Amino acid sequence: AAVQVLGILHEANAGAAEPLPFHAFYNDAINQELAANDEYLREDFRRWQVRDGFSLCDYAFTLDASSKQLVLKLDAYSQMEQEFQSAMLRSIFTMSMQSPFLVLRVRRDHLIRDTLHQLASRTSDLKRPLKVHIVGEEGVDEGGVQKEFFQLITRELFDPDYGMWLQDERSGTFWFNQASLESAREFEMIGLLLGIAIYNGVILDVRFPHVVYKKLVGSPCDFADFEEAFPDVARGLRQLLEHTGDVSELALTFSVTYEMYGERKVAELHPGGAEKAVTRANRDDYVRRYVDHALNESVAKQFNNFALGFHRVCGGAALELFRWQELELLVCGSPDFDFEALERGAVYEDGYTRDSETIKLFWQVVHGLEAHLKRKVLIFTTGSDRVPIRGLSNLRFVISRNGSDEARLPSAHTCFNHLLLPEYKTAETLEARLLTAINDTEGFHIV
Repeated sequence: AAVQVLGILHEANAGAAEPLPFHAFYNDAINQELAANDEYLREDFRRWQVRDGFSLCDYAFTLDASSKQLVLKLDAYSQMEQEFQSAMLRSIFTMSMQSPFLVLRVRRDHLIRDTLHQLASRTSDLKRPLKVHIVGEEGVDEGGVQKEFFQLITRELFDPDYGMWLQDERSGTFWFNQASLESAREFEMIGLLLGIAIYNGVILDVRFPHVVYKKLVGSPCDFADFEEAFPDVARGLRQLLEHTGDVSELALTFSVTYEMYGERKVAELHPGGAEKAVTRANRDDYVRRYVDHALNESVAKQFNNFALGFHRVCGGAALELFRWQELELLVCGSPDFDFEALERGAVYEDGYTRDSETIKLFWQVVHGLEAHLKRKVLIFTTGSDRVPIRGLSNLRFVISRNGSDEARLPSAHTCFNHLLLPEYKTAETLEARLLTAINDTEGFHIV
C-alpha cells in the first residue's frame, strides 16, 4: 500500500511545474532488501514476468540503478539459461557437439574483422554466455579475457583514424560520423557489442553524450541535449537567438554546410532551405530544425543500425525499467572513483590481513598515485578501469600473499579481481614493482 501511495505521488510529480529529481523517489529500504535477498528479487521478478500479483518492478521509480541492474541480470540469466539448455538439447538430438556459449575466436591483429564476421554468422547465439579466445594466446576466459577484449576492440572502433566517430574537442564525447564510409554492419556491431557487454556484466570505456542513451530508450531530445554534445555550436545558436540586431545580416539560410572527405556538401533543413534566409521571425524555427537535423536526420542511418544491434541483445522488457541516466550507468559504470571504498571492502588471503605491513604500504602507495595510474591499477587487477554501479565498495577485491621475493613483480587473476602481492618490505620497492607491472599489462596471459 505504501508503494502504491508513492506511485500516486510520483505520477503527480511528473506533471509538476518544478518536479523533484527522479532519484528522490528511490527507496533505500527496498533497494537494500533486494540487494541482500536474492530469493525475494527472483520471486518478484517472476511475478512481474507472468503478471501474477504485486511486483516492485511495476513501481520501478523506487528502484535505483543497482537494483535495476540486478533485475536485468536476472532477465539475462533467464534468457542465457534457456539458450544454454536449448544448445545442449540440440547437441543430444543431433548427435553433434554445440557450444552452449557464444565463443568468439579472434586474432589480435584482426579484432574488428574477426568479430564482425563471427557475430554476423551467430545471430541466434547472442544471448548465450560469452567466451573469448585469442588465437595464438593461452588465456582461459573466466571473465578477464573478455574484459580486455572489450577494452581493445572499443579502442580500435573509436579510433578517429577508423572514421566511424567524431570526437568533440570540448566535451570529449563521440558522435556518429555522417560521412563514415563504413557499412551499416559496423555500426550494428557496435550496438551488438554494447548489448553483449551488458548481458555479460562488462562495463565499457565508451564516451557518448547523454542524447545517445536518451535515443536508445525513446526519450525526447531537446536543445539541452544538443548543447551537452556540441557545446561550441550550441553557444553560437544561443547567440543567434539572443541577437538584438538585424539577423538577416548574418546571411544564414535554412541549410547546413559540412565537409565530406574534402568535398563541400549542403543539407537543406527543409525543401528549398538553401534559398530561405534566417530572420528574427523564423530564427527559433531555424534552431529547432538545426538541432533536429544534427541529432536525428543527419545520422539516422548510423544510429538506426547501432540501435538495431543494441536492441537485438538488450531489447527485453527489463530494459524498459531504466531511465536514460541509469542506462548510461549500466554501460559506463559509476563515475565515483573512490579508492578509499575499495580499501574498505578489500579481502585478504594466504597470510595477509588488513594490519599486515605490506598491505599498509600497498594502500599508502596506491592512494598516493595520480588518477591515471590508479586507473592502471584497476586495469591490472580487474581487467578494466570501469567502476561498478554501486561503486568500488561493491567490487570484491582480493589481495593474496605471493611469497617474499622482493625482486618479483605483482601479478593478478583479472577474472577474479585477485592481486598476488609479494611481501615487499619498503614503500619504495613496492611502488617500483607495482608501476613496472601496471605499465606492462596488455595481452591475454596466464599468471
